[in-house]
Amino acid sequence: MDRSGRRTDGEGEGVSDARRFLVVSHTGRRSALEATSEVCAQLLAAGAVPVIAAEHWDDVHDFVPELNGAVERFEETDPTRIELVIVLGGDGTILRAAEIMRDHPVPLLGVNLGHVGFLAESERDDLGYTVGRALARDYTVEERMTLSVRAKVGNDVVYESWALNEVTVEKAERERMLEVVIEVDRRPLSSFGCDGVVMSTPTGSTAYSFSAGGPVVWPSLEALLLVPLSAHALFARPLVVGPESSLAVEILQRTEASAVIWCDGRRTYELPPGARVIVRKSPVPVRLARLHEAPFTDRLVNKFQLPVTGWRGPGVSEGGQ
Repeated sequence: MDRSGRRTDGEGEGVSDARRFLVVSHTGRRSALEATSEVCAQLLAAGAVPVIAAEHWDDVHDFVPELNGAVERFEETDPTRIELVIVLGGDGTILRAAEIMRDHPVPLLGVNLGHVGFLAESERDDLGYTVGRALARDYTVEERMTLSVRAKVGNDVVYESWALNEVTVEKAERERMLEVVIEVDRRPLSSFGCDGVVMSTPTGSTAYSFSAGGPVVWPSLEALLLVPLSAHALFARPLVVGPESSLAVEILQRTEASAVIWCDGRRTYELPPGARVIVRKSPVPVRLARLHEAPFTDRLVNKFQLPVTGWRGPGVSEGGQ
């Protein structure tokens, strides 16, 4: 081993050829660190190499010092050799994992340690089973549409990013509402004062968009959603448009109110009056590993604990459908 405790080329025969799994966790929680320790131990026992990102490296090693030399830093690993990302936490941790792997088409397998965990595939009690399925490559991969976002001031592009859930344009000052014009396919649709505008994917329809009164859209459908936040207007309803459409929000200058753009609640940029935000479907999806083929309807019922008592199912007259 070298001075940091990592294996060198002369040690650990076969390590360079070993399978690699990136483990991303919410290391601010003890439960996530305990789960990380279990996952790393199970991967190592199977001859695989756990990979940890630099931002989590110290927390993981302080909690499990015996991992020193047994895991690799993500920043020192060829990302094309990572076959799967195991995510331990809630939806926010999955969004962070998607951010880390944005440039690499590696599936994310989420284990929910949070509350709702809509993007996660399994729960904490199934951790060993989940890792076993990952090691056996016993999962399917589902692609989720993402958004590309561009902010312009005049002819200058001042910010570019992407989002899996949503892009939000919000007022920057509590005492001032935003005056905006919304646009679909390069044509103006309506103008109003508001607290902001949410533009989301079907995946994000059960996140911020849902909280703002937007519709739930099944993730098998590709679409863009626009949901005004506390709009002062007669026509300020949620909109759903096709995947080839574009959405835009222009911040009017007449109130001199500035705005903030948020991408998945993680990446942010301040916008001056007169800025314009354009959102389109991104050509780069996020890939989610799935262990179960349960319908999205069942996921909604389970995650939101919806009342379905008394349901008797399709009758004979429906032909078993």
